[in-house]
Order: sequence, then structure tokens, then C-alpha cells
Amino acid sequence: MDAAERIDQLIAETTDWRGARLAAVRKAILAADPDIIEEWKWMGSPVWSRAGMIAVANAHKGKVKVTFAHGAQLADPDRLFNDGLDGNARRAIDFFENDKVDAAALTALVQAAIAYNQTKLKKNAKKTS
Repeated sequence: MDAAERIDQLIAETTDWRGARLAAVRKAILAADPDIIEEWKWMGSPVWSRAGMIAVANAHKGKVKVTFAHGAQLADPDRLFNDGLDGNARRAIDFFENDKVDAAALTALVQAAIAYNQTKLKKNAKKTS
């Protein structure tokens, strides 16, 4: 089973509101760029990458958490980040049962993460050349 199929299965098996929230998060992430790669890591976590890791999502008891690998470096004009705000690398969005996914804002945040990853790649390429 490939990563996309495993993510499909996770969503289908998460039969409460968290499955629907994971599906909405996934849709918004994939809408950001057609070259996003879905991966399955860390014994059962959906991960999205493009020029590096963008985010990982998990259904926890009482919430769905989406953690951005380089969230601290991203502008968040829609104030989606609500967890991990004191860290110097990661930032997360915790979705609770009554929360809605602002698809447009989440897609824009993913696009900012991709742009950051691409800039980081260019800087690393210059260092090695």
C-alpha cells in the first residue's frame, strides 16, 4: 500500500469528526501545489513534502494536530498556528471538534512553507557549489 492509500485508510478508519477534519486538511494541503508528495512516516503519520517536509498530521484524542516543520519561519497572517508558538522551528495547528478548516488560509500557509523550503534549498546549493 502506498502513502496515499494509507492516508485514505486512516481517514476512513477515523470514523468520528477527526476523520472528516483530516480529510479537509489533506484537501487544503494538496490544493497548494500539484507537486506535493504524500508520505507515510513514523509508524503511522501522514506527511506532506515539497522541496522538503511541509507538515505532518495526526488524529489525537480530542483533536487533529497539523505540525509545520518550519512553521516558526512562516508568516501567519490568518493566525492559524495555535500551538508550539514558543518553539524556534515548528508551529502547529490544533483542530478541535467544533473548529472549521479555513481551506484558503491553510492552502496559503502551505504555499508559504513550499516557498521557504525552495529558498532553503537554493541557499544550501550555493553553499556547496
